[in-house]
Parts: sequence; C-alpha cells; structure tokens
Amino acid sequence: MICRLWSRRFACCCWTVFFLCSACSYASDTPIAYSPKARHYDAVAIEKKSFDRANFVQGLEFQENTLLVSSGLYGQSALRAYSWPELELVKEQPLPAQLFGEGLTRIDEKIYLLTWRARRLLVIDAETLQIEGAAQIPGEGWGATSYQNQLFWSDGSDRIMSIELGGDSKITVVHVTLDGAPVYRLNELEWIDGEIWANVWQTNEIMRIEPNTGRVTGVIHLPQLLNKEDRQVDTDVLNGIALHQDTGDVWVTGKRWPWLYKITLESR
Repeated sequence: MICRLWSRRFACCCWTVFFLCSACSYASDTPIAYSPKARHYDAVAIEKKSFDRANFVQGLEFQENTLLVSSGLYGQSALRAYSWPELELVKEQPLPAQLFGEGLTRIDEKIYLLTWRARRLLVIDAETLQIEGAAQIPGEGWGATSYQNQLFWSDGSDRIMSIELGGDSKITVVHVTLDGAPVYRLNELEWIDGEIWANVWQTNEIMRIEPNTGRVTGVIHLPQLLNKEDRQVDTDVLNGIALHQDTGDVWVTGKRWPWLYKITLESR
C-alpha cells in the first residue's frame, strides 16, 4: 500500500528535485577542518548506559519513556523500541530483507523510517511497529528528524530536504555549508532547540545547522567517547543523536557500540 500522504504530484516533485540536484562528490575520510566562523565544542560524556551492541544504529529518537532505534544492514535491518531508562527491549519489527534501514522520526502516531538505496520511506504504526505503507523519495535515504509537522531528511550529500506532512507536497531543499563550503555525508539528524544536529559519516563530528539556511553555526567534536577496549571487529562509526524532551539531555552512540553517552558541550 502506498501511503496517501504522497500524491502523484509529490512523486513528480520528488523526481524533479532529484534530477535537478546533481550527484555530490563525497569528501575524503578526514576530520572536519577547524572553522574560524563557526563555534567549536568538545563533547564531554557525563553519563553512560549499557546498550545493545547488536544495533547497527542508523536512527535514534526518544518518545517519552521509549527509545526508538533503527538498525541497518541488508537482511538484519529492524526497528526496535526500548524502555527508558531501563533499556529493555519492548518491541521489535524486522524489515524486509531487501531493505537497508536508515534514519527515523516519529510524528504524531506514525514513525517514518528511511531506507537506503531502495529510495523508500516506510510509514509505520507507532504503537504496533507494523509497516502500513511506503512513499518514494528522491535519492538515497540517510538521516531523518522532524519538528511539529515538518519532516526533514538527508541523502548523504550536502542536502537536507523537508516536506510538511499534509501540506502541498512541496519539497524544500537547503544545502549545508561551513564557511561557504558544502558539508557532505550528512547522516543521522536530530532537531534540538531550533537547530538540526547532523552526524557527518566517517568523522567524529556533529554539525549544528540552521534549518532555513543550511549554515553550520557550530561543530561538535567527539573523538574520545568510545574506549579502545570497547571496540570489537565489527564496531563501526559514531552515529546516533537523541534529545530527551522532558529532561533536555542529549544522548549519542554509534554503530554496534556497547554504550549510550549523555553529553554536555564545552566551548573551545
């Protein structure tokens, strides 16, 4: 079933945006250079919680006393709901084997979960975790977040796209820049206090982004979170940002990391 949210007009608009925006050339696997125009912060872990290492984390989001996690990889992708703060697995919904799960966000009673190369956005019942429908998206799916009725997502380039659910199906695109230069590989997203925070894949940095302009106003450095003794052969990169709305706490993790870290920022 195709979600009614996506009309024929929206599908056409999606593909128009996709073809008009040329494919990006990805940056090299190096840390983000120091920017004199953005504020720089060091992330300091002030608490950590044991976390299920099986999660190849692509999306992370709190909904009151539940932590939603989307875990990736073909044949292993799943949506999981954990109780908070106990972090006990409450529900789990495997994805079809041909889909690689990516970022997620919840709006009202629906969870919107991106897939990678299948270019599909899954629409999921937040209570049962059952897949109810899907919509086509332009390009790949990487990270997702939301604010009120606005859905934001990234595709691994320097773009963040958004659409108002229930609106006119128009996609808005902003290009993320740091000192005027594009920032590529934007991955997991989180809306925090009027900004979008974005992991940059294969780095230990998070960008703080103005949603309307794409301008990076701050760079968060997280190089020392996971100790060497906690790393295993399949331990992967930093990915996962979640704001707990009730407490204001920000938690981060990575792909197949054994810990969730509550962080605070120290200005450099």
